[in-house]
Amino acid sequence: MTNQFDVTIIGTGPGGYVCAIRAAQLGLKVAVVEKWATHGGTCLNIGCIPSKALLHASETFAEAHHGFGALGIDIDGPRLNLPQMMTHKDKVVDGNTTGIDYLFKKNKITVYRGIGSIGSANNVLVTPDKGEARSIATKSIIIASGSVSANLPGIEIDEKQVVTSTGALTLSEVPKHMIVVGAGVIGLELGSVWQRLGAKVTVVEFLDGILPGMDTEVSKQFKRMLSKQGFDFKLGHKVTGIEKSDKGLKVSIEPSKGGDTNVLEADIALVAIGRVPFTSGLGLELVGIELDERGRIKTDGHYQTNIKGIYAIGDVIEGPMLAHKAEDEGVAIAEILAGQAGHVNYDVIPGVVYTSPEVASVGKSEDELKAEGVDYKVGKFPFSANGRAKAMLAPQGFVKILADAKTDRVLGGHILGKGAGEMIHEIAVLMEFSGSAEDLARTCHAHPTMSEAVREAAMACGDGAIHM
Repeated sequence: MTNQFDVTIIGTGPGGYVCAIRAAQLGLKVAVVEKWATHGGTCLNIGCIPSKALLHASETFAEAHHGFGALGIDIDGPRLNLPQMMTHKDKVVDGNTTGIDYLFKKNKITVYRGIGSIGSANNVLVTPDKGEARSIATKSIIIASGSVSANLPGIEIDEKQVVTSTGALTLSEVPKHMIVVGAGVIGLELGSVWQRLGAKVTVVEFLDGILPGMDTEVSKQFKRMLSKQGFDFKLGHKVTGIEKSDKGLKVSIEPSKGGDTNVLEADIALVAIGRVPFTSGLGLELVGIELDERGRIKTDGHYQTNIKGIYAIGDVIEGPMLAHKAEDEGVAIAEILAGQAGHVNYDVIPGVVYTSPEVASVGKSEDELKAEGVDYKVGKFPFSANGRAKAMLAPQGFVKILADAKTDRVLGGHILGKGAGEMIHEIAVLMEFSGSAEDLARTCHAHPTMSEAVREAAMACGDGAIHM
């Protein structure tokens, strides 16, 4: 069965489904190919969305345990109903994924179920679980197949005892001891879920710090906070083996630079060492699409591969593996194909760690500015001096703004504190318009709000903050 489309998108994760909707809005005839039973990719099904449901639930549970008394709320003590917590997570996932079905119908997007592979620059083959394969004729192809969890050599993932983020979202009981391999965003987020619910959590990280790539001052203070919460860190160590038995796991670790092996016993090991592009089965080698040394699809400045008419976005190409980065690229390539000037500003892509407290950043870190030899200034303000933060028992953390020493243009912003993921966006908007720290400092902020700390940090880039 053959149809003629303007664009066919392989994968309906954040990049793919947003691209499809934007292309349809611009008048293109759009088809999407999805091998899963539901749309939304890793993010909506087994990543961003379900993890945030469990993060919120576990944070509320911990607050009821440890925070209510100080607010004058006396309770006998919350009891964990893990099956109901998982039901809440599943309902959230279902609501989001079925919402995409509605949006596809609304925008008259044709959906094909099955594995998509590229037959040529103008042909996509869809192989369903049952029935005959279908051939889709199309003017353009966009690869948006996303990524999968990376693994360590010699480690068997069974999603029961040794799990990726997928298995860590579906545990049937709280482990007594969870070992998290990797101190990146995924490991710290999911580790914090189970730590709040009662697990002992040990984080093994190859490097000497947590959150690789994060501003060093922020990551150091954040590590101290997590340690106070009960996290145990084995930094500068690597996992060399995991032995399974009915009684649990024996995880062998040794110093990254060499040394004696130690064995840690645990119920669950979460392998969270990053993600890798998923390009298997796409037929890239058949049409000659080039990959880089890390297995990512090479593209030009307009997302086109070395084969004319075939494009790629999201986790399969260079750049941070973030859902919102993929969404922006999806919008950009849709606009390019419709004859517009699609563009993504890669210097202003926020990143958030959804722990408690949250960590958020946008733009350059202080480490990057030093390495680049940029003459910069720093404005900082602690939440301990913010009235709303103290009223909410959330005085931990600070706001840090980095600005060019001569022009005062804001080059980066970093927030460690409650609600950081929401507050970071006013810095992002400022940077999109090449704004200065003074611009932000002179913008009236409602009182009392946590966001006043952002303004105060901007003031600290000039004559100084008012409340410190």
